[in-house]
Amino acid sequence: MTTPYDDEIDDLLRDYQDQRARLGDLQRSINEVAVTVTASRQVVRVTVGAQGQLLSVEFPTGAYRRLTPAELAEVLMTTVGQARDEAIAEVASLVAGGLPEGLDAEELLRGKADLTGILPEDPRMPDTVRSYVETGRPARAQDSRDE
Repeated sequence: MTTPYDDEIDDLLRDYQDQRARLGDLQRSINEVAVTVTASRQVVRVTVGAQGQLLSVEFPTGAYRRLTPAELAEVLMTTVGQARDEAIAEVASLVAGGLPEGLDAEELLRGKADLTGILPEDPRMPDTVRSYVETGRPARAQDSRDE
């Protein structure tokens, strides 16, 4: 025997499955992020992934030979930092649409976002479903008992 809530529960399950599929697509897109930045005078070229991990370091010319070790280290660190910033911006643009209102994607990815209060203490659901979950009875049956 089906109840009037079966359709609502089926809709909730379908919505959940759709969200899960979209998240899978989003995860694949994030995993494909790779940003390459080349320093001025082509001293160094670096590629970083979505989490800012260093994927490659190349020296496309011999320009690095004219730098002191400290200068080369500074150019390398600056170039990696720029690539990481660009990767964060790219990932932020991918996830921004799925975040709660008021949550900045770049701040979230940099670990600077305030995550308290993002989710309500009680999950959103129609009142009829909430009543059914809490009481195990359809809302009408509950209402008629209270009269």
